[in-house]
Amino acid sequence: MSPQILDPVLLRTDYSELELHASGKVRDVYNLDADHLLFVATDRISAFDYVLATGIPHKGRVLTQISLFWFDFLEDIVPNHFVTADVNRYPAAIRSHAVELRGRSMMVMRAEMFPVECVARGYLSGSGWKEYKASGSVCGIQLPPGLKESDQLPEPIFTPATKATTGTISTFRSKKCARSSIPN
Repeated sequence: MSPQILDPVLLRTDYSELELHASGKVRDVYNLDADHLLFVATDRISAFDYVLATGIPHKGRVLTQISLFWFDFLEDIVPNHFVTADVNRYPAAIRSHAVELRGRSMMVMRAEMFPVECVARGYLSGSGWKEYKASGSVCGIQLPPGLKESDQLPEPIFTPATKATTGTISTFRSKKCARSSIPN
């Protein structure tokens, strides 16, 4: 069996050489310098706004690789904050953690965060189920009557939510999300 398959699950990061900027449900963010941050995707699991005690091996690497794919795929369409995921190009102070960082981290430019999580739902669960029971809709999207918890939806729906720094997230209607993304 490959030693990489047996890598320990990464639930916490602690890089004393760097100042922790933020710690989210899955990612830890460190200050690199005045213009750059280091994003590190851990293997933590978050479900219904709670971080669970166990993790999924290599989850952080998978999430990072998905992000890298989309940053590359969309680079000619929309600018992004990505600089590099090559640990050899990171500042010297952090390269001693290269084995842990490789494949699960990226250096990015500082940017103003747009505090919205883009949630696509294919099934009626969690807060969507709770809202559907009360109103027959999710985030203002009317759904067919008679659905049961965790039923597959007729088609996926977009249900944006506010990005919480701590605590819970709040969903809102897609039109509000579009309006809030237009500069004044």
